[in-house]
Amino acid sequence: MLTVALPKGRIADGTLEVFKAIYGDDFEFEDRKLILEKKGFKFLAVRNQDIPTYVSNGAADIGVVGLDVLEEHKSDVLRLLDLGFGKCRVCVGVKNEFTLDYDMPGIKVATKMPNITKEFFASKATPVTIIKLYGSIELAPLIGLADAIVDNVETGTTMKQNGLKVAETIMQSSAYLISNKNSFITKRAEILALTSKISAHLNS
Repeated sequence: MLTVALPKGRIADGTLEVFKAIYGDDFEFEDRKLILEKKGFKFLAVRNQDIPTYVSNGAADIGVVGLDVLEEHKSDVLRLLDLGFGKCRVCVGVKNEFTLDYDMPGIKVATKMPNITKEFFASKATPVTIIKLYGSIELAPLIGLADAIVDNVETGTTMKQNGLKVAETIMQSSAYLISNKNSFITKRAEILALTSKISAHLNS
């Protein structure tokens, strides 16, 4: 049996739709249940940011998670396949009337992605103060907590509605199929067979 860690929400929904198409059966978590067993798979409903931890530590053999999360956590996992859905961008956002100046001393940036943020501003040789937030990040520039934010952007609607604009795109992200390194040795045939089926379905 392969154990698969899925992030709650649209990436999990997209992944289970792929399994439904491949195996011709419904894959759905029952109300509030965190484990789904079906067709030789055990699916775990996990918080998005925790997927790399479950997979790297062997609690799950494989998982599906956004590239942004992989880049933020620098997890020791194998990246098997870009699934092409769950697309978003990681962007720097500022107030509409604000111009982002990389020569500005000590920019304060609110984000849930401190590592991606530090690397990006370091590449611009710009010193930053990181303010770690877990939600409602768009609030930070509006109330003077930060000069800018770094956050996921799908359509940009949330930023626009809150008087913010995208100043720069740091990276593009989509969902990736990942594997635990030991599992890839001990369950290699199963994992490769599944990866091949998913790839064939996505390309059909």
